[in-house]
Amino acid sequence: MARVGRLAGALLAETEGAYFLVGNTKKPCDWKAAGFEPPAVDPSAAPFVKMVPLRAIELSSPHLTMSVEGEPLARALAQRFLVERNGSVSERLWRLVIHRGVPDDDLPEAAEKPTSVDARWLGEIPAPLWKLVRDTVLRCV
Repeated sequence: MARVGRLAGALLAETEGAYFLVGNTKKPCDWKAAGFEPPAVDPSAAPFVKMVPLRAIELSSPHLTMSVEGEPLARALAQRFLVERNGSVSERLWRLVIHRGVPDDDLPEAAEKPTSVDARWLGEIPAPLWKLVRDTVLRCV
Protein backbone atom coordinates (compact mmCIF):
# COMPACT_ATOMS: atom_id res chain seq x y z
CA MET A 1 0.00 0.00 0.00
CA ALA A 2 1.46 3.35 -1.07
CA ARG A 3 1.50 6.36 1.24
CA VAL A 4 1.41 10.05 0.31
CA GLY A 5 2.36 12.94 2.60
CA ARG A 6 3.71 16.45 2.17
CA LEU A 7 7.23 17.84 1.95
CA ALA A 8 7.88 21.58 1.63
CA GLY A 9 4.43 22.07 0.07
CA ALA A 10 4.84 19.32 -2.53
CA LEU A 11 3.55 15.76 -2.26
CA LEU A 12 5.90 12.97 -1.21
CA ALA A 13 4.82 9.51 -2.33
CA GLU A 14 6.30 6.35 -0.82
CA THR A 15 5.62 3.38 -3.09
CA GLU A 16 7.26 -0.03 -3.41
CA GLY A 17 10.33 1.24 -1.54
CA ALA A 18 10.74 4.25 -3.84
CA TYR A 19 9.96 7.93 -3.24
CA PHE A 20 8.56 10.48 -5.66
CA LEU A 21 8.27 14.23 -5.13
CA VAL A 22 5.14 15.45 -6.92
CA GLY A 23 4.73 19.14 -7.70
CA ASN A 24 6.77 22.21 -6.95
CA THR A 25 7.95 22.90 -3.45
CA LYS A 26 6.29 25.98 -1.99
CA LYS A 27 9.15 26.80 0.34
CA PRO A 28 12.87 26.06 0.39
CA CYS A 29 13.71 22.52 1.42
CA ASP A 30 16.84 21.28 3.18
CA TRP A 31 16.96 18.00 1.28
CA LYS A 32 19.58 16.36 3.48
CA ALA A 33 17.69 17.27 6.67
CA ALA A 34 14.53 15.80 5.07
CA GLY A 35 16.47 12.60 4.39
CA PHE A 36 17.03 12.87 0.63
CA GLU A 37 19.75 13.66 -1.84
CA PRO A 38 18.92 16.87 -3.71
CA PRO A 39 16.69 16.00 -6.71
CA ALA A 40 18.58 15.21 -9.92
CA VAL A 41 15.99 17.28 -11.82
CA ASP A 42 14.61 20.65 -10.75
CA PRO A 43 11.13 19.85 -9.31
CA SER A 44 9.67 22.81 -11.20
CA ALA A 45 10.78 21.26 -14.52
CA ALA A 46 8.66 18.09 -14.24
CA PRO A 47 5.38 17.10 -12.58
CA PHE A 48 7.25 14.52 -10.47
CA VAL A 49 10.81 13.42 -9.75
CA LYS A 50 12.17 10.24 -8.23
CA MET A 51 13.98 10.92 -4.96
CA VAL A 52 16.96 9.09 -3.47
CA PRO A 53 16.58 8.58 0.31
CA LEU A 54 19.62 8.88 2.57
CA ARG A 55 17.95 7.18 5.54
CA ALA A 56 14.59 5.89 6.74
CA ILE A 57 11.90 8.46 5.92
CA GLU A 58 9.00 9.36 8.21
CA LEU A 59 6.04 10.75 6.25
CA SER A 60 4.28 13.76 7.69
CA SER A 61 0.72 13.49 9.00
CA PRO A 62 -1.83 13.49 7.69
CA HIS A 63 -0.98 11.14 4.87
CA LEU A 64 -3.01 9.23 2.32
CA THR A 65 -2.91 5.49 1.72
CA MET A 66 -3.48 4.43 -1.88
CA SER A 67 -3.46 1.17 -3.81
CA VAL A 68 -1.88 2.57 -6.99
CA GLU A 69 1.88 1.92 -6.91
CA GLY A 70 5.10 2.99 -8.63
CA GLU A 71 5.41 5.66 -11.29
CA PRO A 72 1.68 5.36 -12.16
CA LEU A 73 0.99 6.66 -8.61
CA ALA A 74 3.22 9.72 -9.16
CA ARG A 75 1.52 10.38 -12.50
CA ALA A 76 -1.97 10.02 -10.97
CA LEU A 77 -1.10 12.35 -8.07
CA ALA A 78 0.14 14.98 -10.52
CA GLN A 79 -3.10 14.71 -12.50
CA ARG A 80 -5.25 14.80 -9.37
CA PHE A 81 -3.56 17.55 -7.33
CA LEU A 82 -1.37 19.86 -9.40
CA VAL A 83 -2.48 23.28 -10.59
CA GLU A 84 -1.64 23.30 -14.29
CA ARG A 85 -0.48 26.91 -14.56
CA ASN A 86 2.19 26.69 -11.86
CA GLY A 87 2.77 23.01 -11.02
CA SER A 88 1.97 23.51 -7.33
CA VAL A 89 -0.21 21.24 -5.20
CA SER A 90 -3.71 22.65 -4.75
CA GLU A 91 -4.35 23.11 -1.04
CA ARG A 92 -8.10 23.04 -1.71
CA LEU A 93 -7.92 19.63 -3.38
CA TRP A 94 -5.60 18.28 -0.67
CA ARG A 95 -7.99 19.42 2.09
CA LEU A 96 -10.97 17.96 0.18
CA VAL A 97 -9.35 14.52 0.23
CA ILE A 98 -7.92 14.77 3.77
CA HIS A 99 -11.26 15.89 5.26
CA ARG A 100 -13.26 13.43 3.12
CA GLY A 101 -15.30 16.11 1.37
CA VAL A 102 -16.27 18.13 4.44
CA PRO A 103 -15.82 21.83 3.60
CA ASP A 104 -13.33 23.67 5.81
CA ASP A 105 -16.09 25.95 7.09
CA ASP A 106 -18.01 22.92 8.40
CA LEU A 107 -15.12 21.43 10.38
CA PRO A 108 -15.41 21.95 14.13
CA GLU A 109 -12.45 23.85 15.59
CA ALA A 110 -11.66 20.98 17.95
CA ALA A 111 -11.95 18.38 15.19
CA GLU A 112 -9.36 15.66 15.50
CA LYS A 113 -6.82 15.80 12.69
CA PRO A 114 -6.56 12.49 10.84
CA THR A 115 -3.12 10.85 10.74
CA SER A 116 -3.92 8.47 7.87
CA VAL A 117 -6.68 8.72 5.28
CA ASP A 118 -7.77 5.78 3.13
CA ALA A 119 -7.73 7.33 -0.34
CA ARG A 120 -7.78 4.20 -2.50
CA TRP A 121 -10.84 5.65 -4.21
CA LEU A 122 -8.73 8.54 -5.53
CA GLY A 123 -6.67 6.18 -7.67
CA GLU A 124 -9.79 4.40 -8.92
CA ILE A 125 -12.10 7.32 -9.72
CA PRO A 126 -12.45 7.84 -13.49
CA ALA A 127 -10.43 10.82 -14.74
CA PRO A 128 -13.48 12.60 -16.31
CA LEU A 129 -15.36 12.41 -13.01
CA TRP A 130 -12.39 13.74 -11.02
CA LYS A 131 -12.04 16.55 -13.59
CA LEU A 132 -15.59 17.69 -12.72
CA VAL A 133 -14.74 17.69 -9.01
CA ARG A 134 -11.38 19.35 -9.64
CA ASP A 135 -12.85 22.11 -11.84
CA THR A 136 -15.54 22.82 -9.25
CA VAL A 137 -13.07 22.99 -6.36
CA LEU A 138 -10.55 25.12 -8.23
CA ARG A 139 -13.12 27.55 -9.61
CA CYS A 140 -12.51 31.01 -8.22
CA VAL A 141 -15.27 32.10 -5.86
